[in-house]
Amino acid sequence: MFKSRNWKLIVVALTIIILLAVPGYSWMKKTNKEHAERQRSQLSPLIMVPGSSATVNRFNELVDLLNENTPYKHSLLKVEISEDGTLTYSGSMKKEDNEPFIVIGFQNNHDGYSNIKKQAGWLDDAFYEIAKTYMFNNFKAFGHSNGGLIWTYWLEHYYSNNYSDEITIKSLMTLGSPYNFSEKSIKYKTQMMTDFIKYRKRLPKNMIVYSLSGGENYESDGIVPESSVEAGKYIFQNQVKSYTTMTVTGAEAQHSSLPQNKQVVRIIQEYLLKQQVKPGPNNSQNSKHKEN
Repeated sequence: MFKSRNWKLIVVALTIIILLAVPGYSWMKKTNKEHAERQRSQLSPLIMVPGSSATVNRFNELVDLLNENTPYKHSLLKVEISEDGTLTYSGSMKKEDNEPFIVIGFQNNHDGYSNIKKQAGWLDDAFYEIAKTYMFNNFKAFGHSNGGLIWTYWLEHYYSNNYSDEITIKSLMTLGSPYNFSEKSIKYKTQMMTDFIKYRKRLPKNMIVYSLSGGENYESDGIVPESSVEAGKYIFQNQVKSYTTMTVTGAEAQHSSLPQNKQVVRIIQEYLLKQQVKPGPNNSQNSKHKEN
Protein backbone atom coordinates (compact mmCIF):
# COMPACT_ATOMS: atom_id res chain seq x y z
CA MET A 1 0.00 0.00 0.00
CA PHE A 2 2.79 2.40 0.89
CA LYS A 3 4.67 1.54 -2.33
CA SER A 4 1.55 2.17 -4.38
CA ARG A 5 1.05 5.52 -2.68
CA ASN A 6 4.70 6.47 -3.26
CA TRP A 7 4.38 5.65 -6.95
CA LYS A 8 1.28 7.80 -7.19
CA LEU A 9 3.15 10.71 -5.59
CA ILE A 10 6.07 10.23 -7.99
CA VAL A 11 3.73 10.23 -10.99
CA VAL A 12 1.97 13.36 -9.75
CA ALA A 13 5.30 15.10 -9.14
CA LEU A 14 6.60 14.16 -12.60
CA THR A 15 3.38 15.38 -14.20
CA ILE A 16 3.66 18.73 -12.42
CA ILE A 17 7.31 19.08 -13.49
CA ILE A 18 6.43 18.34 -17.12
CA LEU A 19 3.51 20.77 -17.08
CA LEU A 20 5.80 23.48 -15.71
CA ALA A 21 8.68 22.62 -18.04
CA VAL A 22 6.71 22.80 -21.29
CA PRO A 23 5.72 26.50 -21.05
CA GLY A 24 9.18 27.28 -19.67
CA TYR A 25 10.80 25.64 -22.68
CA SER A 26 8.43 27.43 -25.05
CA TRP A 27 9.20 30.76 -23.39
CA MET A 28 12.95 30.13 -23.59
CA LYS A 29 12.70 29.10 -27.25
CA LYS A 30 10.68 32.22 -28.06
CA THR A 31 13.13 34.43 -26.14
CA ASN A 32 16.14 32.93 -27.93
CA LYS A 33 14.42 33.39 -31.29
CA GLU A 34 13.64 37.05 -30.53
CA HIS A 35 17.21 37.62 -29.32
CA ALA A 36 18.62 36.14 -32.55
CA GLU A 37 16.19 38.19 -34.65
CA ARG A 38 17.18 41.38 -32.84
CA GLN A 39 20.89 40.68 -33.30
CA ARG A 40 20.42 40.15 -37.05
CA SER A 41 18.40 43.33 -37.50
CA GLN A 42 19.79 46.04 -39.79
CA LEU A 43 17.34 48.60 -38.46
CA SER A 44 18.84 51.72 -36.86
CA PRO A 45 16.09 54.30 -36.27
CA LEU A 46 16.51 57.94 -35.33
CA ILE A 47 14.04 58.52 -32.50
CA MET A 48 12.99 62.14 -31.92
CA VAL A 49 11.31 63.72 -28.89
CA PRO A 50 9.91 67.27 -29.12
CA GLY A 51 9.91 69.88 -26.39
CA SER A 52 7.16 71.32 -24.21
CA SER A 53 3.89 72.38 -25.86
CA ALA A 54 4.93 70.54 -29.04
CA THR A 55 3.07 67.66 -30.69
CA VAL A 56 4.19 64.70 -32.78
CA ASN A 57 3.97 67.02 -35.80
CA ARG A 58 6.77 69.26 -34.47
CA PHE A 59 9.42 67.74 -36.72
CA ASN A 60 7.44 67.52 -39.96
CA GLU A 61 9.42 70.30 -41.61
CA LEU A 62 12.71 68.92 -40.27
CA VAL A 63 11.94 65.50 -41.77
CA ASP A 64 11.09 67.10 -45.13
CA LEU A 65 14.40 68.97 -45.09
CA LEU A 66 16.35 65.84 -44.14
CA ASN A 67 14.79 64.01 -47.09
CA GLU A 68 15.31 66.89 -49.51
CA ASN A 69 18.86 66.36 -50.76
CA THR A 70 19.31 62.64 -50.42
CA PRO A 71 18.38 59.67 -52.61
CA TYR A 72 17.66 57.76 -49.39
CA LYS A 73 14.20 58.84 -48.26
CA HIS A 74 13.58 58.14 -44.59
CA SER A 75 10.10 57.01 -43.61
CA LEU A 76 8.30 58.55 -40.64
CA LEU A 77 6.37 56.90 -37.82
CA LYS A 78 4.70 59.05 -35.17
CA VAL A 79 3.73 57.75 -31.74
CA GLU A 80 1.63 59.85 -29.36
CA ILE A 81 1.25 58.57 -25.82
CA SER A 82 -1.60 59.63 -23.57
CA GLU A 83 -1.48 59.98 -19.80
CA ASP A 84 -3.06 56.55 -19.35
CA GLY A 85 -0.34 54.94 -21.48
CA THR A 86 -2.39 54.50 -24.65
CA LEU A 87 -0.26 54.71 -27.80
CA THR A 88 -1.64 56.26 -30.99
CA TYR A 89 0.31 55.58 -34.19
CA SER A 90 0.36 57.50 -37.45
CA GLY A 91 2.62 57.23 -40.48
CA SER A 92 4.59 54.09 -41.21
CA MET A 93 8.02 52.51 -41.51
CA LYS A 94 8.91 51.15 -44.95
CA LYS A 95 10.38 47.65 -45.01
CA GLU A 96 13.32 48.71 -47.16
CA ASP A 97 14.16 51.65 -44.88
CA ASN A 98 16.87 50.70 -42.38
CA GLU A 99 17.09 54.20 -40.92
CA PRO A 100 13.53 55.43 -40.33
CA PHE A 101 12.50 58.40 -38.21
CA ILE A 102 10.29 57.77 -35.19
CA VAL A 103 8.76 60.74 -33.35
CA ILE A 104 7.46 60.12 -29.83
CA GLY A 105 5.25 62.87 -28.41
CA PHE A 106 3.05 63.29 -25.35
CA GLN A 107 -0.57 64.25 -24.91
CA ASN A 108 0.56 65.98 -21.71
CA ASN A 109 3.37 68.10 -23.13
CA HIS A 110 3.60 70.67 -20.33
CA ASP A 111 6.82 72.12 -18.94
CA GLY A 112 8.40 71.61 -15.51
CA TYR A 113 10.71 69.06 -13.90
CA SER A 114 7.92 66.96 -12.37
CA ASN A 115 6.33 66.65 -15.78
CA ILE A 116 9.64 65.83 -17.45
CA LYS A 117 9.95 62.84 -15.11
CA LYS A 118 6.45 61.70 -16.06
CA GLN A 119 7.24 62.16 -19.76
CA ALA A 120 10.38 60.03 -19.36
CA GLY A 121 8.17 57.28 -17.96
CA TRP A 122 5.79 57.59 -20.91
CA LEU A 123 8.77 57.60 -23.26
CA ASP A 124 9.80 54.31 -21.71
CA ASP A 125 6.33 52.86 -22.33
CA ALA A 126 6.52 53.86 -25.99
CA PHE A 127 10.13 52.75 -26.39
CA TYR A 128 9.34 49.33 -24.95
CA GLU A 129 6.52 48.81 -27.43
CA ILE A 130 8.41 49.95 -30.54
CA ALA A 131 11.51 47.98 -29.52
CA LYS A 132 9.36 44.85 -29.10
CA THR A 133 7.58 45.43 -32.41
CA TYR A 134 10.49 46.42 -34.65
CA MET A 135 13.30 44.44 -32.98
CA PHE A 136 16.14 46.92 -33.59
CA ASN A 137 19.45 46.46 -31.76
CA ASN A 138 20.65 50.07 -31.94
CA PHE A 139 19.24 53.56 -32.37
CA LYS A 140 20.08 57.26 -32.32
CA ALA A 141 18.23 59.82 -30.18
CA PHE A 142 17.37 63.46 -30.89
CA GLY A 143 15.63 65.90 -28.57
CA HIS A 144 14.68 69.53 -29.04
CA SER A 145 14.44 71.73 -25.94
CA ASN A 146 12.83 69.68 -23.15
CA GLY A 147 13.05 66.66 -25.42
CA GLY A 148 16.77 66.49 -24.64
CA LEU A 149 16.01 66.62 -20.91
CA ILE A 150 13.48 63.81 -21.24
CA TRP A 151 16.04 61.66 -23.05
CA THR A 152 18.64 62.38 -20.37
CA TYR A 153 16.30 61.41 -17.54
CA TRP A 154 15.26 58.26 -19.42
CA LEU A 155 18.90 57.27 -19.98
CA GLU A 156 19.74 57.69 -16.32
CA HIS A 157 16.66 55.94 -14.91
CA TYR A 158 15.38 53.45 -17.49
CA TYR A 159 17.87 52.55 -20.22
CA SER A 160 20.65 50.90 -18.20
CA ASN A 161 18.25 48.66 -16.27
CA ASN A 162 15.96 47.59 -19.10
CA TYR A 163 17.67 47.78 -22.48
CA SER A 164 21.45 48.22 -22.42
CA ASP A 165 22.22 44.50 -22.77
CA GLU A 166 20.43 44.18 -26.11
CA ILE A 167 19.89 47.66 -27.54
CA THR A 168 22.73 50.14 -28.04
CA ILE A 169 22.18 53.89 -28.11
CA LYS A 170 24.83 55.11 -30.51
CA SER A 171 24.33 58.87 -30.27
CA LEU A 172 22.28 61.49 -28.48
CA MET A 173 21.86 64.95 -30.02
CA THR A 174 20.18 67.66 -27.97
CA LEU A 175 19.08 70.96 -29.48
CA GLY A 176 18.58 74.00 -27.25
CA SER A 177 18.05 71.82 -24.18
CA PRO A 178 18.02 73.93 -20.97
CA TYR A 179 19.80 71.64 -18.51
CA ASN A 180 19.67 74.31 -15.82
CA PHE A 181 16.32 75.72 -16.98
CA SER A 182 16.40 79.54 -17.03
CA GLU A 183 19.38 79.93 -14.67
CA LYS A 184 22.24 81.90 -16.25
CA SER A 185 24.90 80.71 -13.82
CA ILE A 186 25.91 77.18 -12.85
CA LYS A 187 26.39 78.51 -9.30
CA TYR A 188 22.63 78.23 -8.97
CA LYS A 189 21.74 74.63 -9.82
CA THR A 190 18.10 73.67 -10.23
CA GLN A 191 16.88 70.44 -8.63
CA MET A 192 16.79 68.87 -12.08
CA MET A 193 20.39 69.81 -12.77
CA THR A 194 21.46 68.50 -9.37
CA ASP A 195 19.72 65.19 -10.03
CA PHE A 196 21.21 64.85 -13.51
CA ILE A 197 24.69 65.25 -12.03
CA LYS A 198 23.89 62.83 -9.20
CA TYR A 199 22.93 59.99 -11.55
CA ARG A 200 25.30 60.73 -14.45
CA LYS A 201 27.36 57.57 -13.85
CA ARG A 202 24.37 55.60 -15.12
CA LEU A 203 24.81 57.09 -18.59
CA PRO A 204 25.97 54.70 -21.35
CA LYS A 205 29.78 54.84 -21.52
CA ASN A 206 29.98 54.28 -25.29
CA MET A 207 27.38 56.88 -26.23
CA ILE A 208 28.39 59.91 -28.32
CA VAL A 209 26.67 63.15 -27.30
CA TYR A 210 26.24 66.31 -29.38
CA SER A 211 24.83 69.39 -27.68
CA LEU A 212 23.64 72.14 -30.02
CA SER A 213 22.66 75.63 -28.94
CA GLY A 214 21.22 78.54 -30.88
CA GLY A 215 23.13 81.80 -30.99
CA GLU A 216 20.53 84.41 -31.79
CA ASN A 217 22.63 86.72 -29.64
CA TYR A 218 25.70 86.35 -27.44
CA GLU A 219 23.73 85.06 -24.45
CA SER A 220 20.85 82.90 -25.66
CA ASP A 221 18.70 81.60 -28.49
CA GLY A 222 16.06 84.11 -27.49
CA ILE A 223 14.52 81.83 -24.86
CA VAL A 224 17.12 79.43 -23.42
CA PRO A 225 20.34 80.90 -21.95
CA GLU A 226 23.41 79.53 -23.69
CA SER A 227 24.92 78.86 -20.26
CA SER A 228 21.98 76.56 -19.46
CA VAL A 229 22.65 74.50 -22.58
CA GLU A 230 26.38 74.45 -21.81
CA ALA A 231 25.59 73.17 -18.30
CA GLY A 232 25.17 69.79 -19.98
CA LYS A 233 28.94 69.36 -19.81
CA TYR A 234 28.66 68.79 -16.06
CA ILE A 235 26.42 65.83 -16.83
CA PHE A 236 28.03 64.21 -19.88
CA GLN A 237 31.69 65.20 -19.86
CA ASN A 238 33.96 62.29 -18.82
CA GLN A 239 30.89 60.04 -18.51
CA VAL A 240 30.28 59.17 -22.18
CA LYS A 241 32.53 58.28 -25.12
CA SER A 242 32.64 61.87 -26.35
CA TYR A 243 30.78 65.11 -25.75
CA THR A 244 30.76 67.80 -28.43
CA THR A 245 29.12 71.22 -28.23
CA MET A 246 28.11 73.29 -31.25
CA THR A 247 26.65 76.77 -31.52
CA VAL A 248 24.45 77.50 -34.52
CA THR A 249 24.34 81.13 -35.61
CA GLY A 250 22.82 83.16 -38.41
CA ALA A 251 19.28 82.89 -39.74
CA GLU A 252 16.78 80.75 -37.80
CA ALA A 253 18.98 80.48 -34.71
CA GLN A 254 16.05 81.40 -32.45
CA HIS A 255 14.89 78.63 -30.11
CA SER A 256 11.63 77.69 -31.82
CA SER A 257 13.21 77.90 -35.29
CA LEU A 258 16.15 75.63 -34.55
CA PRO A 259 14.59 72.35 -35.80
CA GLN A 260 14.13 73.98 -39.23
CA ASN A 261 17.59 75.57 -39.28
CA LYS A 262 19.52 74.44 -42.37
CA GLN A 263 22.74 74.16 -40.36
CA VAL A 264 21.02 71.88 -37.85
CA VAL A 265 19.71 69.76 -40.72
CA ARG A 266 23.21 69.40 -42.11
CA ILE A 267 24.65 68.51 -38.69
CA ILE A 268 22.03 65.80 -38.20
CA GLN A 269 22.81 64.38 -41.63
CA GLU A 270 26.53 64.39 -40.97
CA TYR A 271 26.65 63.16 -37.37
CA LEU A 272 23.54 61.02 -36.84
CA LEU A 273 22.64 59.46 -40.18
CA LYS A 274 24.61 56.82 -42.07
CA GLN A 275 23.51 57.83 -45.55
CA GLN A 276 25.37 60.70 -47.16
CA VAL A 277 23.47 63.60 -48.74
CA LYS A 278 23.89 64.81 -52.27
CA PRO A 279 26.34 67.71 -52.56
CA GLY A 280 24.57 71.02 -53.00
CA PRO A 281 24.72 74.74 -52.23
CA ASN A 282 22.60 74.38 -49.08
CA ASN A 283 24.87 71.81 -47.49
CA SER A 284 27.58 74.17 -46.26
CA GLN A 285 27.92 74.26 -42.50
CA ASN A 286 28.12 77.48 -40.51
CA SER A 287 28.60 76.51 -36.91
CA LYS A 288 31.34 76.44 -34.33
CA HIS A 289 31.95 73.39 -32.24
CA LYS A 290 34.32 71.94 -29.71
CA GLU A 291 34.81 68.42 -28.45
CA ASN A 292 35.36 67.52 -24.82
